[in-house]
Amino acid sequence: MFNTRGWIALGLLSVFALPAMAQSFRVQCPTSTVTHPSAPAAEPAYTAPTYAGTSTSYTAGKTGPVNGAIKCQQISGGDGYATMGDGTQTYMFSFGPLSGLTDIANGLPGTEFPSVFNTVYAGAPLQPGDPLTSGLTAYNGAVGLALDIPNVVSIFDISESGHTVTVVANAPLGVKALDTVTIAGTGTAYDGTFPVTAATAVNPFFAANLAFTYTNPATGLATINGSATATAAVSARIDGHVDPRPILDVGVMNGNIPAPLMAIDEDDEFFLTLTNVGMMMRPDLFEQHTVHFHGYPNASAFYDGVPDASVAINIGASFTYYYLAPDAGTYFWHCHITPPEHLQMGMVGQIYVRPRQNRVPSTTTLNAALLAQQGDLRTACRRPGDGASPAVTTTPDLLCSNPVPAVATTATGGGNYAYNDGDGSTFYNVEYPLQIHGFDPNFHFVGMTFNPEGFSDMKDKYFLLNGRSYPDTVTTGSLQTVSADGVNHFSQPLPAVINITAGQRALLRISDLDVTEYQTLASLGIPMQVIGYNAKLLRDQGGNNLYYTTNSITLGGGESLDVILDTCVNRAVFDSCTGTNTAGLAATPMAPGTYFLYTPNLDHLSNDAENFGGLMTEVHVN
Repeated sequence: MFNTRGWIALGLLSVFALPAMAQSFRVQCPTSTVTHPSAPAAEPAYTAPTYAGTSTSYTAGKTGPVNGAIKCQQISGGDGYATMGDGTQTYMFSFGPLSGLTDIANGLPGTEFPSVFNTVYAGAPLQPGDPLTSGLTAYNGAVGLALDIPNVVSIFDISESGHTVTVVANAPLGVKALDTVTIAGTGTAYDGTFPVTAATAVNPFFAANLAFTYTNPATGLATINGSATATAAVSARIDGHVDPRPILDVGVMNGNIPAPLMAIDEDDEFFLTLTNVGMMMRPDLFEQHTVHFHGYPNASAFYDGVPDASVAINIGASFTYYYLAPDAGTYFWHCHITPPEHLQMGMVGQIYVRPRQNRVPSTTTLNAALLAQQGDLRTACRRPGDGASPAVTTTPDLLCSNPVPAVATTATGGGNYAYNDGDGSTFYNVEYPLQIHGFDPNFHFVGMTFNPEGFSDMKDKYFLLNGRSYPDTVTTGSLQTVSADGVNHFSQPLPAVINITAGQRALLRISDLDVTEYQTLASLGIPMQVIGYNAKLLRDQGGNNLYYTTNSITLGGGESLDVILDTCVNRAVFDSCTGTNTAGLAATPMAPGTYFLYTPNLDHLSNDAENFGGLMTEVHVN
């Protein structure tokens, strides 16, 4: 029997088919912006704030060095399958990778610099299931990215004022500032190749978009009007155009759980393109998708992913979200279309923001660097007597989370830190993102079979760490699943096993995207130091650290914690397992061996009361 949802879908098909098909795929990854005039391939060292004062145009008040970089990523919205610890294949609504394919397959973030993202693929045609099918090992560019076709137009009028040449064409050339344009056929010094200085120009002949300007070293050139031979041309270039074939070949049925991992640095500008490729197993649905960064302090609701206040992306369309990286910490993201359904079905992922403190040179004390950061009004966290200049006398902002520590230390930079702590207390040697999630297998089966979904009866029975349940959590590398297209896909690329060298510290970036259950994780033999909650450093407004040590943590859906596993007993200094602590005890590396991170909720240690599955993984101390 054709259910109500099917009739609704059929009606939508007749009403909305043409607008949906009129959409197109695009990507966006600029090589320069006002905030980042160039696109470095590495994060620059942090020495001072970029903006020393308020700015309404992003140029006023920009007196310091450029900090951060431009980062880009492309993901698909569609469906796929995942394999549970007991071998069950589970259908998902899901996001998948359309850039950073090799990095994601290796369990790394798929966030790339423009020099990597804007690389056109030149190998054999990409296949369904890639990077697995073709065995790709070294491609992280944007899938489908293609050079725009070259364009040539005839010139109606060309004139010069000083060194500025204005070209009025008979048709739009489609240039933007800094594009390279070739002028030919004038028989004068106008001819040559020049960078465009302005993409439009007011002129007495045609609309401004038919004209552009460039700078010519030659001067005194006569105006040429109505030439039969003068032309302006641009060569093939990257401007966001894509070939939809590889996007569909790679993106369809290529869902990941968790969704592709993202990682950026404070002060970065992040361009995230979501391309909706549709759902192979549910062609009756016209599901829109969005990206909502949960708990992320977005400057604009337009990019927040809540469809009531922003936009939703139709099948066959792409949309590029823009973010300016906020405070450091562990965040997560999900689709905000019918959240209980799309979260339950698997459209959840993690993003974390690395602190500026990671870019502080080893010759600079962390305290001095954090004092310098107080000059950035966007992230300043001031209090009277904090040592920063100019001094303040007002009470601190209760919402800020990174005040200067109460006790100044001589700790220097050069390491990895979870937050801008100013004292080195969040130092770590290795980091592991761990996303907790749960599936209701009946809900997923119903979601695949065109039947009404029972939201009130939703009950998670499969419990996952990074999309895996035990013993798959300790399997290295990506897990593969055969999807309905008959092709193997990397369905769960993010391992959950934790490897630490004895004496080192591991940062666990834990987030819970479970829809129906609270989840608890306990550590056997290695204490857990909780240093951050919901992307906020645990520190009071007086600068006192409020970290606490425990052997278990509990999270509800929509919460995150930053936890340090320390394998040094009686640690004396934050960055090495040496010396003697304040109690006179010598720092000693822990005994190598296998430890466990697991849930003490016994019914969450299995898949639907069977022998395999559940929230458990291993910590290998080497």
